[in-house]
Amino acid sequence: MKTKNIKWAFMLALAAVGTMFTSCEDEPDKYESTGGHPTVYYIRPAAVASKDSLLVSASMEQMICLVGDNLRSIMELYFNDQKAVLNTSYITDHTLIVTVPKTIPSNVTNKMYMITADKDTIPYDFSVTIPGPSVVSLSNEWAAADEEVTITGDYFLDYENSPLTINVGKNYTVPRENIISITKTAITFRMPADMPQHEEISVTTIYGTTKGSFEYMDDRGMLFDFDNPYPGGSDVLGNNGWHSRPIQSDDTSLSGNYMMLGGPAASMGADGGWNDGDFSFEYWAGNWADPETYAGRPRLNDVADFTDWNNMSLKFEMRVPSSNPWQSGPMQIIFGGPEVISQGNAGVKDIYGATLGGANNTWFHEQGKIGRAIYMPFKASGSYDTGDKWVTVTIPLSSFTLDWDGNDLKKTTFTKPSDFASLNIFMVRGNYDDKTVLPEGADCHPVVQIDNIRVVPNK
Repeated sequence: MKTKNIKWAFMLALAAVGTMFTSCEDEPDKYESTGGHPTVYYIRPAAVASKDSLLVSASMEQMICLVGDNLRSIMELYFNDQKAVLNTSYITDHTLIVTVPKTIPSNVTNKMYMITADKDTIPYDFSVTIPGPSVVSLSNEWAAADEEVTITGDYFLDYENSPLTINVGKNYTVPRENIISITKTAITFRMPADMPQHEEISVTTIYGTTKGSFEYMDDRGMLFDFDNPYPGGSDVLGNNGWHSRPIQSDDTSLSGNYMMLGGPAASMGADGGWNDGDFSFEYWAGNWADPETYAGRPRLNDVADFTDWNNMSLKFEMRVPSSNPWQSGPMQIIFGGPEVISQGNAGVKDIYGATLGGANNTWFHEQGKIGRAIYMPFKASGSYDTGDKWVTVTIPLSSFTLDWDGNDLKKTTFTKPSDFASLNIFMVRGNYDDKTVLPEGADCHPVVQIDNIRVVPNK
């Protein structure tokens, strides 16, 4: 019995040794690098279906194929100054498949560099296509001279031999000394005293020029600046409903008068309960005429052009002082047509043939009836203020899809420009039957200052 066990043990050991020798000697496909220099004839896409296409450039993270001779001599491969990851499973003498690095180069040479085992470097002309800058927003479109502002976006790439520039219109460039910092996604600069107003702002890098959708001191589509008469009228538009929010100027003003929601003495409960006396701004078109002519209190769609509303945004400047942070009561922003709300009697016809809905406080919270935006910048952190600065708020009109309780209606309820005739801004946590998807907050005394309410094109 013992002899038999020894015999089996010897046979197993012999088999293992045999396997070891086989594994060492029988590897015909083992990758081995070669000496000398590589030669690249051309570069093509890695996909077989596109193999007849030749490339002189590629985008970041694109997979490409080098075609040439002695490519197994390549030990390292760089695009500009960024090292690529080589996989020997994708390297033969005549082809090398590699993914272009996703990291943006610090030094752009528009060359690929092949490093051999002898540390020789062989350059090859090849460009990495990097997107031009994306220009999304300006932190305060109405900033005062010398105020620090930030342009946000992406691919803000600044090189010594090709510096980034901020351009205004066709003939002005923000002085380089005004630029404080540049990162990939943000440019901070001091607003020049001679910054041209009402002109497009663009950013230029080595990879192109991109125009933002905003302008400095942008007054396009102005609905309420609380200072100047509306176009074609003699009145300054403001409160026109059941409540009068303070419209005033002081040492915190951005540009003259502003409208204030809340106030140091105004209480907002954690539940964001209804308090229209302190937190509702109403502009309901109409002046109680029969038929309604809107004389002096026009429909907002007659003040600004809402024809292409689906490609426009509502904008305003806002200041929330650090002494009175906003911690509950989402801002419900609701437009309404004459049929649902008016500063006039229900049932009266207007000069355009619409039957007025009259002055009422139910039009915007009837379930499923009116889509709106719900703006609550305190949601993420539980408390929000603007650090005593004014900032620009941008809300696409196409996002006005929410119901009173925060549920998404999945579509806007706008069908025609006159659906924008009136505007309500009400800080309140809406609900139906005490149910809502909107978050609770904390008891607070928020001060929300608003100026320059306007609608502008998205592009």
